[in-house]
Amino acid sequence: MADQDEDDLRMALRLSMQNPSTPEPMLQNSPPEPKRSKPRDAAASAVAGGEASVSPDDSRRLQRELMAAAAEKRMQAAKIASPSKSVTSSATAVTGSGPVKTADSAMKEKDGSLKVCKLGRELSIEEADQLFTMVFGTGVSKGILAQWSNQGIRFSSDPETSMGLVQHEGGPCGVLATIQAFVLKYILFFPHEVGKVGPSKHQNPGSGRLSKTRYVASNNFSMLTEDGRARALVKSMSEILFLCGSGDRAVIATLNNTDNGKESSSKDEIIAKALESLSIESASDLQKVLRVDTFTNEASALQRLQDTIPVFRSRMGALLFLISALLSRGLDNVQSDRDDPSLPLVTAPFGHASQEIVNLLLCGQAVANVFDGRMDLGGGMFLKGISSGVEVGFLTLLESLNFCKVGHHLKTPKWPIWVIGSESHYTVLFALDTSVQDENELEQRESQIRKAFDSQDQSGGGGFISLEGFQQVLRDASIQLPTEKVDHLCNTGFIVWSEFWQAVLNLDKSLGGLKDSSGLMGKKVFDLYHFNGIAKSDLNGSNNTAAGGEAPVQRPRLTKLKVSVPPRWTPEEFMTDVAVSSASASASSGSSESKDMEVNKPEPCQHAPLVDCVRTRWARASCNWAGDPPSIV
Repeated sequence: MADQDEDDLRMALRLSMQNPSTPEPMLQNSPPEPKRSKPRDAAASAVAGGEASVSPDDSRRLQRELMAAAAEKRMQAAKIASPSKSVTSSATAVTGSGPVKTADSAMKEKDGSLKVCKLGRELSIEEADQLFTMVFGTGVSKGILAQWSNQGIRFSSDPETSMGLVQHEGGPCGVLATIQAFVLKYILFFPHEVGKVGPSKHQNPGSGRLSKTRYVASNNFSMLTEDGRARALVKSMSEILFLCGSGDRAVIATLNNTDNGKESSSKDEIIAKALESLSIESASDLQKVLRVDTFTNEASALQRLQDTIPVFRSRMGALLFLISALLSRGLDNVQSDRDDPSLPLVTAPFGHASQEIVNLLLCGQAVANVFDGRMDLGGGMFLKGISSGVEVGFLTLLESLNFCKVGHHLKTPKWPIWVIGSESHYTVLFALDTSVQDENELEQRESQIRKAFDSQDQSGGGGFISLEGFQQVLRDASIQLPTEKVDHLCNTGFIVWSEFWQAVLNLDKSLGGLKDSSGLMGKKVFDLYHFNGIAKSDLNGSNNTAAGGEAPVQRPRLTKLKVSVPPRWTPEEFMTDVAVSSASASASSGSSESKDMEVNKPEPCQHAPLVDCVRTRWARASCNWAGDPPSIV
C-alpha cells in the first residue's frame, strides 16, 4: 500500500507540474517550495526518492499537502504566463470527455465538497466595454438593463403550450422567439434527435427531406417530456451558436458566481441565490461576472450547454445567450456585418431586440435588412441582406405596411417555421406539414413564366422588356397569345410585366395561360399554428381559469389557424368568375351541384394583424380560428 501511495504521489506531482502555458525550463528549475519545516522537506524527499521511511498516516497527509502546494504553484505560474486569463479549478482545455480536472479540484471532489465552477476565461475590460456598448449603447436606461437581466430561457408549465418558451419581460423577445423557432424544428421534425444529446450536422440537418418527403408532425405537445424539451433546447442553442461561428466554433458565456451542484432540482435554487445581489449596470459589472469558453467540437459544446442549462434558465439566460452568439460571430465581424455599427443592437426607447440580433440568430450574420443578397446604392455603397437559405424563416407586419420587402431566403426556409415581427414584438408561426411550402401546378407555372420574363429584362429589375425579348418569352414559356392581344401589348414599343401577367391570367391553360374556369386549380388549404410566448390571459384553453375560477390563467398563447389560399388571380377576376359560375350552375343544374359550388366559394375571412403577415407569404390567403384572435404584440 505504501508503494502504491508513493507511485500515486509521484504521478500527481508530474501531472501537476505539466503546465502547457509555462516554459519547460521554468518548471524544471522552479519546483514547488511550500512553506514547510525541514523535517517535512526531508520526508518529502524520501517519498519522492522511493524511500518508505515514514508512517502511512504521515505519508498520506504529506501527499495531500504536496499536491495542494504543487497545484498552487502551477496556478501562480499560469497567472504569470497569461495574466489576461483566469485559470481556475475547471480548466478551459476541453476534450471529448469534458473539462480537464486539476489535482486540487479532484481532491475537493474526493472530500465531498461542492465544486465551485468558474468556467472559462474572463473578458478583458476592453472586450467588456466593446460588448456592452455594442449591445446597449452609452446612454442605456436602468429599465432596459433590468429587462435584459431578468429573462430566463424557460419552457411553459402549461401542458398545451409545453413546447413554448415563456416571456415575462419586454425586450428579449427577439432572442426567445428565434430560439423557439429552432426548438420547434427539433421537436416537430427531428423527434429522434431529441431522444439523446449527441453530435449532429449543425450546418445542414435533414438535408433534402423537405423537397423529397412529406413529413407531418404531431401537435400533441402535452406528451413532451422534460428531458425531450431540454435536449431540443440544447441542440437548438448549439446549432445557432455554431451558425454564428460559421460552423467552426461556438462560444458559450456563463457566470462565474454560480455553483455546479449535482442535483438539478437544487441547481436552480443555488443559482437564484447567487444572483440575488447581482446587478448589471455597466461594462465593469459584466466583466466581473462573465466567463466564456470556446468550442470547436460540437459534442463538447453540447455537453457544456447541457451542464449549464440551469444558468440559462436563470434570469440572466437570454442576455447570456445573446452574448454567446455575438462572441461566436466575433465582435469585429458583427460590426462589419451592420449597415450602421454606431447604433446599439438593443433599440431605444423600449429595449427591443433589433433586426440585426434576429438575423444573427437566424442566419449567422448581424445584417440589418431582410431582402436577399445586397443592394447596390452606387458610389461603392451598398446595403447587406440575407446571403443564403435558412433553416427557419422570418415574416413581418412591416412588409404589409410597405416598409420593407422580405426576400425569398427568409420567406421560404427549409422548415415551415417563421419568426413573426411586429412593431414591438416577435412571435412564431409554424406548420406541422412540410408540404405547405410545396408549389402547386399553377405556382410552378407562374415561376416558369416569371423566370422567362426576367431573363429578358435588361432594365435592372424595372419590370419591362423589349419587343424582341417579348417574342423570346412567348417561345420559352410556350404561350400562345391571340394576335390582337400581342399587338395591344406591343403598341408602346416595350412590354410591361404587369400588363403581360394580366394577359396570361386571362389566357386559358390550354394556350399556356393560367385561367382555370373551375376556380379550384391551385387552391391550397392547410393549417398553421401561432405561438406568442408572452404570458397573457388565455380564454381559449380548456384550463382557462385559475384555482377557484377567480381569474383567467396567465400563460402563453397557441392559436390554430385554418388557411385557404385561392388561385393567383386578381381579386376582381376571381370573385367575378365565382359569381358567374355560381349563377350559371344554379340555372342549369340541380340543388346538389349548387351546394358543391357553395362549398367551393372562399370561406369568410377573419382578420387580425397576423393575417397580414401570412399574406406576405401566401397572397390573398384567408384565415379562420376559434376563440380570441391571435396576437402578435
